[in-house]
Amino acid sequence: AKHIHVLLHTDGSVTVTDDGRGIPVGPHPEEKVPVVVLAYTRLHAGGKFDKKAGNSAYAFSGGLHGVGVAVTNALSLRVVVEVRREGKHWRIEFAEGGERVGTLEEIGGCGRQTGTRVRVWPDPKYFDSPKIALAEIERLLRSKAVLLPGVQVHLDIEQADGTFQSKTWTYPGGLAQYLGELAATDAVAPLWAGEKYADADHAEFAPGEGAAWALGWFADGANAESYVNLIPTVNGGTHESGLRAGVFEAVKAFIEHRALLPRGVKLQQDDVCSRMAFVLSARLLDPQFQ
Repeated sequence: AKHIHVLLHTDGSVTVTDDGRGIPVGPHPEEKVPVVVLAYTRLHAGGKFDKKAGNSAYAFSGGLHGVGVAVTNALSLRVVVEVRREGKHWRIEFAEGGERVGTLEEIGGCGRQTGTRVRVWPDPKYFDSPKIALAEIERLLRSKAVLLPGVQVHLDIEQADGTFQSKTWTYPGGLAQYLGELAATDAVAPLWAGEKYADADHAEFAPGEGAAWALGWFADGANAESYVNLIPTVNGGTHESGLRAGVFEAVKAFIEHRALLPRGVKLQQDDVCSRMAFVLSARLLDPQFQ
């Protein structure tokens, strides 16, 4: 997909639309029911298996093997899915937490359009508040735009008078552009961004594993955000520790090589990293989340 569109309706429902290839609607070869029905009603029915068989589309996606959307369905009063794929426009509806499955209907043609539109009505009995947390969804959508270069993310919030409050995020400048926006002040030196991913010949990591990062130093302290497979890791982890350790060792080596440190002064990691701001996006085949 190149575009992801999220619409928050006044009735509390949410619509998510993308222009990807569309969820398959044909029969599953073993289950003999439409694949879209399996995805929305059966746990572990997603397309994220065989990660090492060259399935690059899903190798580093977040979520646990197709659990996500089936859980969304289970926690909803009603879910309506529309798929545009192979010239046809399909529609299916689920109700009662996915217990009641409607009929997959072909409702028209779609030309060369492809994509999926899903509208969800959350079931209030499962949530402290069924109202979508606006600040949280904005932060989440913005991070998707940052971490998926070339993807534009759009949010519309329906108002009581029928108008829409709109926001759009896209980051052609990648992580460095985002880090510059996060900071309240200018960096004391140019931001530094880079990325490194393993190739097929790497001894320790699978092809595609690695990380992208942007970092800089700011007088007013540090903003730090990290992600693993697009999932926010707000409590940090070994990926953050590794970044800080790597930066410290590099700066320390530079200082020692040029004899810049006064005699008797010992450099600590906190001296280098306490005011360092960064955005880190790691990709791992089998991350261990705790």
